[in-house]
Amino acid sequence: MTATEVLVTGGAGFIGSHYVRTLLGPAGPADVTVTVLDKLTYAGNPDNLRAVRHDPRFSFVQGDICDEPLVARLTERAGHIVHFAAESHVDRSILGSAEFVRTNVLGTQVLLDAALRAGSRTFVHVSTDEVYGSIDEGSWSEDHPLAPTSPYSASKASSDLLALSYHRTHGLDVRVTRCSNNYGHHHFPEKVIPLFVTNLLDGLTAPLYGDGGNIRDWLHIDDHVRGIELVRTAGRPGEVYNIGGGTELTNLELLKLLLAECGAGWERVEYVTDRKGHDRRYSVDWTKIRTELGYQPQKDFATGLAETISWYRENRTWWEPLKARAAP
Repeated sequence: MTATEVLVTGGAGFIGSHYVRTLLGPAGPADVTVTVLDKLTYAGNPDNLRAVRHDPRFSFVQGDICDEPLVARLTERAGHIVHFAAESHVDRSILGSAEFVRTNVLGTQVLLDAALRAGSRTFVHVSTDEVYGSIDEGSWSEDHPLAPTSPYSASKASSDLLALSYHRTHGLDVRVTRCSNNYGHHHFPEKVIPLFVTNLLDGLTAPLYGDGGNIRDWLHIDDHVRGIELVRTAGRPGEVYNIGGGTELTNLELLKLLLAECGAGWERVEYVTDRKGHDRRYSVDWTKIRTELGYQPQKDFATGLAETISWYRENRTWWEPLKARAAP
């Protein structure tokens, strides 16, 4: 059997590394090899790939997805490309958007051009529900018009449209996924759950934006990577698939759960000025991936949250240096 080489961009990050660990794990497919391309910016951590570092099916390349010669060389030998690499923190995009446009838009274009030149390739473009904007009630289906509100989500919407255009114009096998908010272990501690958890574990306060009424649907990384793999192996070219978790909570409700799990009281909450342009509610309709590909979230939120907090409790050596480097 000839193995398919899967090029995973951003494979040292939170979701990308879990996808790689899952793909090369005992329950993963036997017919793949994996090459990770990651620039190792602040959110890319080689330690995230420790579990697969010595697997003969794994190789790692440190590099930039905007590096055309490097991307061309790696794409030439890859059968499938799963594209995670992106600048993804909304607050950082508000402070400065140039790197978001460069990586998320230009980098995606470089990858698409390389895949097109290399011939027949399956290109899975991993995106976000934030491209839809905010929704007061109901849920977005995949054909809902895009209405991003932050520089981050605008750059991701741009890359989505660019990727889909390569299918419609050139016939490239592009498949787009749009996920709801992810949580789980190895999550960089600037994002809301790991930020709150690590602050509470350190005896600090949890900073809550505005009135805490913003609503998000929470998706465990186990379920997310399962959905991505279904799209890679069985999805249809040119299609978009929403991947949801099925647990909608306000940030206030989420924080109450975290306080209880960490044994902390409400005095540990600090209300802070709301983020500019803060979307009120996200909610994706994932009927399509359920009916077409058999996707169903398997990790209930209570269990997943408890496991996540336990992981941060037991892995201070992973996150403490990251927070120390990020401190002003």
